[in-house]
Amino acid sequence: MFEMSGRKGATGSRRDVLKILGGAGAAAATGIVSPAFASVPPVPEVKPVAPDFLSLETRELAFENRRTGERLIAAYFDGGRYVDDALDAIAHLMRDFRNDQVHAVDTNLLDILTVVHGRLASSSPIEIVSGYRSPETNAALAAQSDGVAKNSYHLYGQAVDVRMADRKSSEIYRVTLNVAAGGTSLYGGSNFVHIDSGPVRTW
Repeated sequence: MFEMSGRKGATGSRRDVLKILGGAGAAAATGIVSPAFASVPPVPEVKPVAPDFLSLETRELAFENRRTGERLIAAYFDGGRYVDDALDAIAHLMRDFRNDQVHAVDTNLLDILTVVHGRLASSSPIEIVSGYRSPETNAALAAQSDGVAKNSYHLYGQAVDVRMADRKSSEIYRVTLNVAAGGTSLYGGSNFVHIDSGPVRTW
């Protein structure tokens, strides 16, 4: 069983694949990344040899939603398949915080995040600045800024804007470029990196 920590909760699950952290010091106290993540050295300036993270029997990610304060560790792939309960919990955490609308998160996006986080050898959770955006939210943001695409991948659960406390945004961006598995852009003024599972591109 599990329950979401933070201001808004999730329902129980039949699988014990999720561990929820509460409080600012819980990440350091419990060690929120798997040993496989921690064993990989930081990426050098040149393109690294890809670690074989996606062959792992269990793929696990740690998240913190910057908007709601919720924290989550989810083993979203286990025993040769994606785990529905974990995917549901991730979708809830990445929901549109403005209206609580939830959309399924693309598993390709989660796999990209797994490789990026692993190559960075980060010991911090992936901080979610913006996950899913409902059509209403995206239209409002696009009306305010030319930097928001009207047909954003955020609308389809295929994009996320992220930070990591122990890595610079420029480092996250460089590694995501090296992965070359989707779209990415560095928003240095706002200190986050956009990552999506669309075509390989940057802007």
